[in-house]
Amino acid sequence: MTAPTTGESTPDRATETIAELEDELAPGSRRTPLVITLLVAATFVVILNETILVNALPRMMVDFGVTERTAQWLSTVFMLTMAAVIPVTGWFLQRVSTRAAYATAMSTFIVGTSLAVVAPAFEVLIVARAIQAAGTAVMMPLLMTTLMTVVPAHDRGRVMGNVTLAMSCAPALGPAVSGVILHLGSWRLIFAVVLPIAVLVTVGGLRLLQNVGEPRRSAVSWLSVVLAGSGFGTLVYGLSKIGTDSGSTPFLIGVGAALVVAFVGYQLRLQRSDSPLLDLRTLRHRSYAISLVLLSAGFMAFLGSMILLPLYLQNLRGLSELEAGLMVMPGGLAMGVLGPQVGKLYDRFGSRPLVIPGAFAMVALLGLLSRVGTDTPYPMLLALHVALMASLATVFTPAFTIGLGDLPPQLYSHGSSLLGTLQQVAGAIGTALLIVILDNRSDALARGGAAPDEAFVGGLQWAFAAGAMIGVVVVVCAFLLPSKVDAPEGAPAGH
Repeated sequence: MTAPTTGESTPDRATETIAELEDELAPGSRRTPLVITLLVAATFVVILNETILVNALPRMMVDFGVTERTAQWLSTVFMLTMAAVIPVTGWFLQRVSTRAAYATAMSTFIVGTSLAVVAPAFEVLIVARAIQAAGTAVMMPLLMTTLMTVVPAHDRGRVMGNVTLAMSCAPALGPAVSGVILHLGSWRLIFAVVLPIAVLVTVGGLRLLQNVGEPRRSAVSWLSVVLAGSGFGTLVYGLSKIGTDSGSTPFLIGVGAALVVAFVGYQLRLQRSDSPLLDLRTLRHRSYAISLVLLSAGFMAFLGSMILLPLYLQNLRGLSELEAGLMVMPGGLAMGVLGPQVGKLYDRFGSRPLVIPGAFAMVALLGLLSRVGTDTPYPMLLALHVALMASLATVFTPAFTIGLGDLPPQLYSHGSSLLGTLQQVAGAIGTALLIVILDNRSDALARGGAAPDEAFVGGLQWAFAAGAMIGVVVVVCAFLLPSKVDAPEGAPAGH
């Protein structure tokens, strides 16, 4: 994050910007800084696209003449690109200004979306999705880093709660939004609707956005870029293939893990000269490290469970993809709406009164979902899912706030990038693990003579139970978190 580099970068303008920020952050103002509002809106738009193609894949299979497994690459390539690009964002965000990072991310996303609208072949659409993901990968670390830089410690919980809107509501709305659009026209209309919204958000953001922070010029380690991109990308791809018949899966996971280990070792070496691509000195900060483990385990259970319920609703209960999307949407909305309220409670009471009960509730609710049957009433499923998402809101918002709040300002961008990277890896691990448990248990029951529906439910129950066991890690970490952290030297602690 750097100082202004535009023609407006005069001392008077800088003084005016500082005065505006001080006014926004003054005690009792309770105003969310404009820069955060703009970044939340942009992040919502780009993250929405991670799940927006779920309902469109069948039509794309027909239009392009590809198989289901090939069509799934439209989702897989998005995830792989995110995993490969996010580790680089820590260095990138320190090297460029807020406006430059925002312009780069949103312009890249717009280029990818424009290409998707007119894609003449499936291969071109794959490239378009990768370009979209590259822009998306920058936005969440940019939002987190900027938030930690401009918001004082006394108000971070409330403002961090707004980030939950982008994190939870956008993925939850994706399938429902695409389902509605597909009723109106072609799958290309999905990208055609997103494109002008992205352009308006970009133009509005560049007109109002101000640069935050000071420049830190440093050379890029291209070996680190190669190791990060190939390592995390290969690892996530290998994890995504678990449960398929591919014999290359163990090889891909092994190669990806080896490259990640090499990347970590090289970063530790570069830290001696203070020039790492991803600074792992963030892990020396206890509360950040605990939050990282807690959030990784939470995302494993969260994203894995988000896959299980739609599978149950579609494969067993016969709902359409749109109906299943609408069924799980209230949970995502509840999580997003509760985020700011949870943040306010964190600012007042600290993390432990929120995270500890939330972690226990998460485990209990996943345990209740492990008792789902072939005819469980829809209202009960809806209530359990909404309650699960609400419990996760009480865990994620304080954990994000206290974890990043434990870092000194020069490590904000690296902490955000490491968190985003592990979120992708944890999501891939959680999804693969729970799907494998579901499939293996279902196959075992089928071989034992169980009816197909009973076999599927038996596998689903074991998968939800595994999610509850992962949640135990969240409970343990919740007890290790402090209620609050002292603002490190140089951080905006308040007035």
